[in-house]
Amino acid sequence: MFSKTCEYGIRATIFIASQSYQNNRVGLKDIAQKIDSPEAFTAKILQILSKNNIINSIKGVGGGFEIPKETMSEIKLSHIVTALEGDSVFTGCGLGLSSCSEEHPCPVHEKFKSIRNELAFMLENTNLEELALGIKTGDTFLRY
Repeated sequence: MFSKTCEYGIRATIFIASQSYQNNRVGLKDIAQKIDSPEAFTAKILQILSKNNIINSIKGVGGGFEIPKETMSEIKLSHIVTALEGDSVFTGCGLGLSSCSEEHPCPVHEKFKSIRNELAFMLENTNLEELALGIKTGDTFLRY
């Protein structure tokens, strides 16, 4: 459903948020290891997330990545997806065609439209706080 970039970005953000709830900053190596992503690829993803004010990057001794607890409820999964992939998840063709539209639909347009709308609803109504708290309480996991 998502590109590898987006999958890793969501995993990284959730991991950083869960660590931030425990007042921990996490480094690149730890993040890459915990989300099972190549380190260089993870660094590029984290840079994009930082530029889009989804995560904070703190340089120097004691630095790392964090997300302020007070902003977690405001960060929606849709913000992460849009930062990493643009709006293609919300507007793109189910077959990847560039000319698919309401006026000129592809063969799966109508069926995919409802799936895309449900996905958009989930992404726009799921915040980082609830995902991080699920990990903190043990209701969900992020291990591989």
